[in-house]
Amino acid sequence: MKKVNLAVVGATGMVGGTVLKVLEKRNIPVENFYAFSSLHSAGSTIEFYGKKYFVQELTEDSFSQDIDIVIFCAGGEISEKFAPIAVAEGCTVVDNTSFFRMDNNVPLIVPEVNPKDIEWHKGIIANPNCSTIQAMLILKPLSDKYGLRRVIYSTYQSVSGAGLGGWKDLENGTEKVFSRPIAYNLIPQIDTFLENGYTKEEMKMINESRKILGLKDLKVTATAVRVPVFCSHSESINIELDAPFELDDIKALLGSSPGVVLMDDIKNNIFPTPLDAEGKDEVFAGRIRRDESVENGLNIWCVADNLRKGAATNAVQIVELLIQ
Repeated sequence: MKKVNLAVVGATGMVGGTVLKVLEKRNIPVENFYAFSSLHSAGSTIEFYGKKYFVQELTEDSFSQDIDIVIFCAGGEISEKFAPIAVAEGCTVVDNTSFFRMDNNVPLIVPEVNPKDIEWHKGIIANPNCSTIQAMLILKPLSDKYGLRRVIYSTYQSVSGAGLGGWKDLENGTEKVFSRPIAYNLIPQIDTFLENGYTKEEMKMINESRKILGLKDLKVTATAVRVPVFCSHSESINIELDAPFELDDIKALLGSSPGVVLMDDIKNNIFPTPLDAEGKDEVFAGRIRRDESVENGLNIWCVADNLRKGAATNAVQIVELLIQ
């Protein structure tokens, strides 16, 4: 891989900080590095590859510096305003927010699933929603081999998906980020409710799945629930396939799929939990069984660290595609 001049917007946040760790872990060859944040965090220092860097305030002039790629981790309003400015200055943007995901001119990339879509980017590449990303590593190989008829998502999403505030709500028993206390509780609401009764999070999963898989008419629905877990999202995915299958073949397929770790041995109580996935970059799959209520029905449980594969790792993998 060639060396790159790289910037991270929102470098002092939970996702931005995880991006730095993943860049180091995957040994991305960075020539010059720039860290940007709001005025509140500007002037602080962060450590990256053993060097200390001052965090700069993000302004409209920030991208006039020698920057090749910018990873945005600072919220949709920031990306809406500053990503086009960065592109105009010659940067390629990898955006972790939801703002550009459904833009027809912006590829929505999960590197193990649709890496070739990156070829038609026009300066901005979108990182999918955390809960969508992990599901794609499960659904893509099944779609390719058997075809997908219908998908039902039920998600169990950790508080870190709501940022540091969500983490502190669980840690301190407060009620500042969520609509209800999260400690010892479940909240069947992630993001705001829409007129159709779904939340924005649920509609993100529905629409992003269709775009990434290239299946615009895929029948898919979702229920997203916040749970009192610090890190890692869990999902129960109910799938109707087009073609008959054998369970052993499904397990062999997923076990050999890029980025997927099979943990499926119920006789020995082996199945993935949020703690198994925390700090890891893979998607863990288990509890694979037939749904005997429908033809060609399948149930799969999957877990992934939402700060890593669900955000930072996927973004860094996109950077790898750009510089390989």
